[in-house]
Amino acid sequence: MPQARRGAAVRLSWRSWLPWVAALLAVALFCSLGFWQLDRSRQKQALLDGVGQVLEARSARPLAEAAMDPARRQGYDWASGHGHFVDAPAVVLDNQNREGRAGVRIYRVFQPQDASPLLVDLGWLPLPGDRTLPRPPRPEGEMRLEGLLAPPFAGGIARAAPAVQAHGDLLVIKVDPAVLSAALGLAPPLAPRVLRLDPALPLGHVRDLDVLPNTLPPERHLGYAVQWFGLAAAVLITALLLGLRKLRSARPRSPQGRNSP
Repeated sequence: MPQARRGAAVRLSWRSWLPWVAALLAVALFCSLGFWQLDRSRQKQALLDGVGQVLEARSARPLAEAAMDPARRQGYDWASGHGHFVDAPAVVLDNQNREGRAGVRIYRVFQPQDASPLLVDLGWLPLPGDRTLPRPPRPEGEMRLEGLLAPPFAGGIARAAPAVQAHGDLLVIKVDPAVLSAALGLAPPLAPRVLRLDPALPLGHVRDLDVLPNTLPPERHLGYAVQWFGLAAAVLITALLLGLRKLRSARPRSPQGRNSP
């Protein structure tokens, strides 16, 4: 075979493999995305199951545990205790939607007895069309609080600086106890976990104990996983059908009349 024809045949063979390589890469990508969605679904379902057990038992721990045991910083515990709200600015968490309405979540600093201060989630308030921030009053006097000790809501820019409003409250896009401790001048600093106030208490605003607000539930991740695996299967089946068709078209056909003696 002449050198030019041999080179053309090699180039043709490489070109014939390119669609298969592209198809396999696409299948691998779609499968990896599907497994990632499955893993997220398992993680969130495990979180919901664990929090569900805590809420069912409601075995109250002291509020002091919000600042103790570093291993529990990402854990969930039911807790209760006495104390008072500190005369400090409110912390207003922006971009909090509820039932399709834009709003904010209100936090205030609570000082338990013989424990570090912690943020208490007092609930959600809607924003008017002009986005005028609400000015909720500070609860006064000694009181007993009860609720779910939980990590602060994830999201926003890491260690974003709070914006001080005209009336002194702090507008934030992420609840970071370390940053807020410095902004509020608190000593000792805030506990790393916040108290999600029991909705049954006659205090605060509209609230619940949903630990996955403004995010996808496990079943949505499972649905996306099925879609990614379906795309992988569709690409693989399409590649196989096109490959079989190409093989059939490349077979030499016997000329007419060759069967006669």
